[in-house]
Amino acid sequence: MRKDGRAAAVSAPVPSRWRCGPEPSRRRSDTGRGHAAPFLPPGRPTRPGSAHTGRFALGSSRSRVLARAPGRPATAGGTALRGVQARGWVKAGKMAQRRRLAEDAGGPRGPTPGSQRAALYVHWPYCEKRCSYCNFNKYIPRGVDEAAMRRCLVTEAQTLLQLSGVRRVESVFFGGGTPSLASPHTVAAVLEAVAQATHLPADSEVTLEANPTSAPSSRLAAFRAAGVNRLSIGLQSLDDTELQLLGRTHSASEALQMLAEARRHFPGRVSVDLMLGLPAQHVGPWLGQLRKLLRLCDDHVSLYQLSLERGTALFTQVQQGALPAPDPELAAEMYQEGRAVLREAGFRQYEVSNFARNGALSTHNWTYWQCGQYLGVGPGAHGRFIPQGAGGHTREARIQTLEPDSWMKEVTLFGHGTRRRVPLGELALLEEVLAMGLRTDVGITHQHWQQFEPQLTLWDLFVADKEVQELLEQGLLLLDHRGLRCSWEGLAVLDSMLPTLLSRLQEAWQQRTPSPVPGG
Repeated sequence: MRKDGRAAAVSAPVPSRWRCGPEPSRRRSDTGRGHAAPFLPPGRPTRPGSAHTGRFALGSSRSRVLARAPGRPATAGGTALRGVQARGWVKAGKMAQRRRLAEDAGGPRGPTPGSQRAALYVHWPYCEKRCSYCNFNKYIPRGVDEAAMRRCLVTEAQTLLQLSGVRRVESVFFGGGTPSLASPHTVAAVLEAVAQATHLPADSEVTLEANPTSAPSSRLAAFRAAGVNRLSIGLQSLDDTELQLLGRTHSASEALQMLAEARRHFPGRVSVDLMLGLPAQHVGPWLGQLRKLLRLCDDHVSLYQLSLERGTALFTQVQQGALPAPDPELAAEMYQEGRAVLREAGFRQYEVSNFARNGALSTHNWTYWQCGQYLGVGPGAHGRFIPQGAGGHTREARIQTLEPDSWMKEVTLFGHGTRRRVPLGELALLEEVLAMGLRTDVGITHQHWQQFEPQLTLWDLFVADKEVQELLEQGLLLLDHRGLRCSWEGLAVLDSMLPTLLSRLQEAWQQRTPSPVPGG
């Protein structure tokens, strides 16, 4: 333990698939940020499901924490592509209405087994412009054949639902890319297909990522009519200079105008992203942005630390000396001060980077953190489910083909564009349960852990370990009748603790399962 009482940085590196930052899903993981080591716990994690890589979040420079939910990548900027005509919106609304009526007519239903429940992530890969910090799986097309993309999204959703044996979809998340550039008709068509293939409750959370320049009020109304009931806005900053640095196409005033419209259409269900740790950014002005946002925002805020990714314009500028490198200690201070401001404003930090009040948690991302099943539909999307339709019993991590044109060809030929399937062993799944669950303030309850490992309890694993005991004595970890979780202080340094916890899990697993090879 350090003299200041904080946990000393663990010398062993955090395994790459558990590192906090750059979907995110990835970490980048979850998708297409152009890297092929995809099976990190998603959000965004990286976001599970998403087709992007992840962002780290904070902690100290020595111990950054897992930041982005496995389910959601930051939205990309861009002005709107041409929208559908009013008749298309009317049709979308009627489809969504039929879905709601069918649900109401269905009457009460009994509980659905966990193996037959899942969340659904839908990736829209197109943007009007690439932001200077972004290397998600996105494309800047000269033109988009949306009808073809819509057909393929519908087909792949139907195929994966059949393969997975899923009978109930708990939530749907449209990410990207910039999915608010898609037409409301495309959103409605996917939801209609899901509702026909499985049970999609009328009150299921249906989230759409949007940018201020791609979703005017009339378009928001059309998305609502199509079935969207939650909006995630890629605000990123309330400073025009910072927005220009990030390559965003909107101004701070445009962002606030869109936020007001979003709250009118989706009251109590609007989430905003705010970035920290930008080059030359300082604590005081950034906290001023956060406080201003809190006077105007809804009940959900996500804080994400900038991660410089190779291949982005911002990375090149910093490497060439045109911009100062972000100061990790300064970013850690922003994070700590920011979470304190949010707590004072009545927000619950229910996950490393996510804050909600009035119960406005993202139930879709919660599925990722609880290691529930999720299906990834669209170019570069990730999923994790048991392929019941193929007679399987083991959960698989799946990645869809990244490039949209290639993905559409595969979907047309085979019904889906799955490029890679990796069976998850029991230990790998337990590692995910541990790393993902500790991102939340609830942590891992004993009951939840036993769903994945009925024999080796949390007490068996950690109560007698010396290093874990030190973390418990420091007050960074809590292990009691509820289960294992981070304290409020511990959430900020989760990355520094994960190597110890994962190493202990691996050691206990080896002792529990004798090696089949003599002396192995």
